[in-house]
Amino acid sequence: MRPSVIWLTGLSEAGKTSIANKLANELRTEHCKPIVLDGELMRTILQVQGYDEATRKEYNRVIARLASYLQITGHTVIVALISPYKKVRDEAREICNNFFEIYVATDLKTCIERDSKGLYAKAMLGEISNVTGISAPYEPPVHPELVLNAGVLSVTECVAAIVDLLGHKPEA
Repeated sequence: MRPSVIWLTGLSEAGKTSIANKLANELRTEHCKPIVLDGELMRTILQVQGYDEATRKEYNRVIARLASYLQITGHTVIVALISPYKKVRDEAREICNNFFEIYVATDLKTCIERDSKGLYAKAMLGEISNVTGISAPYEPPVHPELVLNAGVLSVTECVAAIVDLLGHKPEA
């Protein structure tokens, strides 16, 4: 498999990280060198503070540049990142080669039910701001390579759909 950037976008608690980790394990069995860039973990590593629009956009650009570098060095990079702004995801597509935008389109109700940290509840009570889907926008992808509803599909089914997509991507 040719090194790729697989960009999982969707609301918080949509299932991006679970899908990314299982996909990385699946790809390792195919002698691939996958690396997962998880949005929450990368924020900690890069010490990114703030969830305002400008900070989110720049953080997403940094992740896109890092993904591009890792891909150039021979890795398949799986990005699990809310990435709420279409323009920034389009920029990531331009920065990265062999780019797959995967929209994890889990509905807000399901994401709220899964929210163990209570971020959605706090946002709905006005206790915190800039929560994507509540007090901050999310611009769904217009033409992603794949749409997955992880509120209906299992993680295994989502991963199988991505693997199938990767197997049918024409060489550039």
